[in-house]
Amino acid sequence: MSEQELPNGAANAQRMLVAVDRAVAEFRRGRPVGFQDAGGTVLAVAAEGLSAAMLDRLRGLGAPRLVLTRERAAVLRVRTAGTDPVLVPVGPDMTADDIAGLADATQDLARPLRGPYTALREAPPSGSHAAIVLAKLAQLLPGVVGLAIGPRELAQMQASDDVLALPTTWVETHADRAAASLTIVTQARVPLADAEDTRILVFRPGDGGIEHLAIIVGDPQPGALPAALVRLHSECFTGDLLGSLRCDCGEQLRGAIQIMRSAGSGILLYLAQEGRGIGLVNKLRAYRLQDQGFDTVEANERLGFGADERLFRPAAEMLRLLGHQQVRLLTNNPGKVAGLQDFGIEVVERVGHAFPANVHNEAYLETKKRKSGHFL
Repeated sequence: MSEQELPNGAANAQRMLVAVDRAVAEFRRGRPVGFQDAGGTVLAVAAEGLSAAMLDRLRGLGAPRLVLTRERAAVLRVRTAGTDPVLVPVGPDMTADDIAGLADATQDLARPLRGPYTALREAPPSGSHAAIVLAKLAQLLPGVVGLAIGPRELAQMQASDDVLALPTTWVETHADRAAASLTIVTQARVPLADAEDTRILVFRPGDGGIEHLAIIVGDPQPGALPAALVRLHSECFTGDLLGSLRCDCGEQLRGAIQIMRSAGSGILLYLAQEGRGIGLVNKLRAYRLQDQGFDTVEANERLGFGADERLFRPAAEMLRLLGHQQVRLLTNNPGKVAGLQDFGIEVVERVGHAFPANVHNEAYLETKKRKSGHFL
């Protein structure tokens, strides 16, 4: 069914959210998804975990292509025509393991003599771009194997294997739609060691995805002067919970709560965007690359991601639901200031939030300063 055939309004938006959430689950299971637009359908499977049986099946339908981001293609020295994403033919001798390895930068040192590869010069269909977006939403490596299929082949696969197909625009606009759908589902008083007068509010997106949290210290009032002290904190399992010394996240988290207690109030938005938005598994892959000598930005890009994949609309929507249109932002990152302001939240002041380096994170902090423009 096309997007135009669906009912309008909230029911339509909810159906789009649910369809993309289902597609995320399909990709994570290694199953194919169809991406449809006016030009036809691209059937794609995530390269990560691609099975030999699935590759054979795709070959039975036509000539599959490996779809990579331009960041990953540059690492592999793929000769491209400047397109993004980049389409690489899947040769007859390529195995499923070969393809999965091309998407996984942690295997680069173990397979140093791959290639050379030349990208197809044709413009990638929008379905290829949407498939990369879906892989990122699924927190998988941003590489897929896909091919164009006709209506008959799609109908056969839907009948035999219940293959999900959905419009490309649903996938490409999903992150914004999910952020716009956030609602407060519950809250509770949670006294903390560093701030006893604290509440936690839970914000759930309409697609049923992972919740974001607001940790509210004291009683910051909307419209009061000075504006509420706010920190955007992307979750960091290793730093926040385990006390990892590779980053400064745990210190920033606990330090922000202490500063808010001393100031009398504040809001810490704890965002479900681990590893600058690439997810915990990919963050650990990036750590492996850092151990090979790459810095934190290079590691993300070698995996095929941008230097920072975080989204700021969820934070802006959370602040609006809390009634705050103006904030004093506790951050060293100018990108967070710009990100909030892009979505209508006025940052009236940036409040510095730096901590001393240690032997394990000094290079990481220097990279954030030098390459990402952090005020450190």
